[in-house]
Amino acid sequence: MNTGFASVRERPGAGPAGLPLLEDAGAVTPEDAREVSRLFFERLAGLPEGDPARRYARDCLIEMNLSLVHFAVRRFRSRAEETEDMVQVGTIGLIKAIDRYDPARGTPFSAFAVPYIVGEIKRFFRDTSWAVHVPRRLQELRIDLARAREKLAHELNRAPTTSELARHLEMDEEDVIEGLYAGNGYSADSLDAPPEEGHAQTAGAALAARLGGEDPDLEKAENVQALKPLLDGLEERDRQILHLRFGAEMTQTQIGEALGISQMQVSRLLTRILAELREGMLEVN
Repeated sequence: MNTGFASVRERPGAGPAGLPLLEDAGAVTPEDAREVSRLFFERLAGLPEGDPARRYARDCLIEMNLSLVHFAVRRFRSRAEETEDMVQVGTIGLIKAIDRYDPARGTPFSAFAVPYIVGEIKRFFRDTSWAVHVPRRLQELRIDLARAREKLAHELNRAPTTSELARHLEMDEEDVIEGLYAGNGYSADSLDAPPEEGHAQTAGAALAARLGGEDPDLEKAENVQALKPLLDGLEERDRQILHLRFGAEMTQTQIGEALGISQMQVSRLLTRILAELREGMLEVN
């Protein structure tokens, strides 16, 4: 079968289901690929799943239309170091488009496929580019904020304020602030990074060496402050029992003798008091 297209090199004989037996589908020019793809899509629609002819047609469509992936990747040329990854995920978008394309609708395949390809590439950036995971809503908001800041900075000849960004995006200022804070999670410095120039006092010291550690006494101080109002809410005898047990460090038997109750009663009272305090602390935290 002769397709009549100069860039389509066919092997002798017909391919599965009467399709051209292409020697190198990847060498088909974009101009010829549009027409040849139309022929393959028409045949593909009538082939059942599992038919070898369907696999052949699908593979040829992928190879013929890889130029669409490279076209989409050029939109992200600022990320040249990730070109190979973009081609891989873009090809996934191309395959999805091939599986979902309906030639009967009359839409050119290129117009149908490019949004799928670009969508996969953008999804790849959203899922892998952030140093700290944040919700998808905030990842997309960061992009909107970056575009708005660039546009307003050009119009105002200065950096826009938060309120100006909010008006431009028709959002609440609180949402804009949340998006700006979330943007800090896009990249992170290594703890082994050398100090910035001009910090003579920290010359030669990595960032990790200049970070403070966690102070357990701070948590203890916070707990004491949170515990005070809970203690004030106890009955007088409950506070007295706590003072005798943990302040005077008396045993339960000694406390029982001092209060005229049994050691078993003291144990039950302490269990109840401590449970109430623990529950109150959990609610506070």
